[in-house]
Amino acid sequence: MDLTLSEEHEALRRLAAEFTDREIVPHATEWDRAELVDRKIVGKLGDLGFLGLTIPEEYGGSGGDHFGYVLALEELGRGDSSVRGIVSVSLGLVGKSIHKWGTEEHKRYWLPRLCSGESLACFALTEPDHGSDAANLRTKAERDGDDWLISGSKMFITNGTWAEVALVFARTGGPGHRGISAFLVPTDSPGFTRTEIHGKLGLRGQATAELAFDRVRVPGSALLGPEGKGFSVAMSALAKGRVSVAAGCVGIAEAALRAAVAHATTRVQFDGKVIAHRQLVAELIAGIATDVDAARLLTWRAADLIDRGEEFARESSMAKYFASEAAVRAANQAMQVFGGYGYIDEYPVGKLVRDARVMTLYEGTSELQKLLIARAHTGINAIA
Repeated sequence: MDLTLSEEHEALRRLAAEFTDREIVPHATEWDRAELVDRKIVGKLGDLGFLGLTIPEEYGGSGGDHFGYVLALEELGRGDSSVRGIVSVSLGLVGKSIHKWGTEEHKRYWLPRLCSGESLACFALTEPDHGSDAANLRTKAERDGDDWLISGSKMFITNGTWAEVALVFARTGGPGHRGISAFLVPTDSPGFTRTEIHGKLGLRGQATAELAFDRVRVPGSALLGPEGKGFSVAMSALAKGRVSVAAGCVGIAEAALRAAVAHATTRVQFDGKVIAHRQLVAELIAGIATDVDAARLLTWRAADLIDRGEEFARESSMAKYFASEAAVRAANQAMQVFGGYGYIDEYPVGKLVRDARVMTLYEGTSELQKLLIARAHTGINAIA
């Protein structure tokens, strides 16, 4: 086993780090306060190829592998997880799904737009009453000649008010997961409305929305994948998406570590020594550093399995579960290092605490990940 990064991966990581330090870190506090990331960041992400990672160049992508994608998301997550979320959803959940499940027409039309940043996408699965219980979603799509009419609502949709296309999951058949289909729905379709959600605890700069569908008409060609296979589309996207979230969590934990070290090695207390001399402060930093490395290695393993074409679902759940919980621990421990200063948004750790907390909830809660991991070992579905 060789964990040394290749020249290509090192160059990509360096590019992402420089971009993050130049274009994201200086604005993260401002965006958090305003509850709005500057939309210009999307074009910049597209120009450098971050919105096209793993997508073949023939479809407007920048190519590369999932390991490189994870390295880039670590850095974006270090700067502001709201920006990381833009990429994770538009590219990770939707763009990659179009590449895997879409027709040639879908790929030729949507992928160049998404990879360049000309358009963004959102992943419309979660509903007001159905988050982890996605197999029982209620949004319906009914046939009307060669078209489909979609009615229902979705909740907590990242990129929801910015997206030009939504990957919408709706019931086209009977109950359960076999009755769900996936559709690519332009967000300017008549009957499609979206309302931005404000007042979030974390990820405040990220555009998060509630979507409503009132008999939204789409052609039969809007189906992504076969009819009745929408749940498979969603689960395949989320399995890889959990690796994206894990990478972002590594970024949050890394940011917490850097902030804690910087403060501990400059803050003077008691006998004129910096607080890094205090054993309890050193213990906090040691805990953060260990969590960063452990989360990173789990995430890298999952990404490597994807690139090898091997099974990775269990490993992606492990990475997402551990890294999200580690990010919460790291941010909280960094807050302790800062003391009262950490409670002021002039300093970075308060935002890290707030941003980390949602990572244990979305794209599969920590509890759901534990059930999936246990099922992989026992063969017993404890969810049912």
